[in-house]
Amino acid sequence: MNHFFKVKSLEEVMALTGKFSPVESEKIPVSEAFSRILARDLIAEQDMPGFRRATMDGYAVVARSTFGASESGPAWLDITGTILMGDIPDFTLKLGQAVKISTGGMLPKGADSVVMVEHTEQIDELSVEIYKSVAPLQHVIDASEDFAKKEIVLSKGTFIRPQEAGLAAGLGFVQIEAYKIPKVGIISTGDEIVPIEAQVVPGKIRDINSYTLSGFIRETHAIPVLYGIIKDDPNALKKAVEKALEETDMILISGGSSVGTRDFTVDVLSALPDTNILVHGMSVSPGKPTILAKVGNKPVWGLPGQVVSAMVVLKIVVIPFLNQLKGLGNQDRTIRIPAKLTRNISSAQGRRDFVRVLLENKDGRILAKPVLGKSGLIRTMIHADGLLEIGDHVEGLEKDSLVDIILL
Repeated sequence: MNHFFKVKSLEEVMALTGKFSPVESEKIPVSEAFSRILARDLIAEQDMPGFRRATMDGYAVVARSTFGASESGPAWLDITGTILMGDIPDFTLKLGQAVKISTGGMLPKGADSVVMVEHTEQIDELSVEIYKSVAPLQHVIDASEDFAKKEIVLSKGTFIRPQEAGLAAGLGFVQIEAYKIPKVGIISTGDEIVPIEAQVVPGKIRDINSYTLSGFIRETHAIPVLYGIIKDDPNALKKAVEKALEETDMILISGGSSVGTRDFTVDVLSALPDTNILVHGMSVSPGKPTILAKVGNKPVWGLPGQVVSAMVVLKIVVIPFLNQLKGLGNQDRTIRIPAKLTRNISSAQGRRDFVRVLLENKDGRILAKPVLGKSGLIRTMIHADGLLEIGDHVEGLEKDSLVDIILL
């Protein structure tokens, strides 16, 4: 019991992310790279696009051939041919010459710019008038303008979006090195918890946390693994945790984290080999009775049983640790938007409060309306679009204050 409620600040808890290492990496096809995390710098093996190409339909020219051209005094150039898409020109363009080209076409040697077709008039098959001058590389992408050979184009720890996958494909990478997708074990505890298909009787409640926590885990592009409901039995909980430790990279235990005669999560974790209880109690509301243990190199969380508290702790605290396991590091990836508070709201000093808020757009301004209610009421999260964070040393916020809202 000596671990109970040596309360840590949110900053102290977040500083512990560095105690955990990312999961192992693996080679994956670029076609499966979306939402994965790069485990090694991606270095260009060639220039991209690799040749000088047009960004407009028109005429490839030597820019100096057009200097001074205007509608009243056009430049007269000789047409030497047409470059089709995919053609590799085998000639050199000279001063005073032009060649027809389409968007994406490869410029011939000597050409350094493209005149848009709208600024030209073809006089006959062999000549064209230019009504507007162009500068070197105007309407052109140079051979290494996107990325140069040997350049680090994507750094280790990059989240792969469609655009990053497209870049890797464009550079010819068939495979990339990515961190494995973490698996997160989820265990619900308590004699009062019953399966969702059960008919509830007084004193019993259906298992909500397995499904809310699982949804948040999926939202972060990790894999939830459900281990069901464990009754208030230390031996049963120990077996479930041991199984989850073998099969997953992080464990979430909802319920059994507060001080009580049957709240034994911290005792079960303490009995596991190579275990260090890092946190039991955070100065946040909701979510004060939160446990974090390091078992081997795996984080094991004891989350509050109350549904809202569990979700808030997961969103604010657990996900940054999961990002660390994924290979994203400890960078703050929280999305916040400014909003105007619609009412006064009080807060207790000495703790970090997270208030559920509903967001509304009124006359072009975002308003934050506090959704009040106890942490056992899931409706407060149903009606909420975000969380308002109130600092440890703030007694409250006044109506019309400009605040930052963490989006849910």
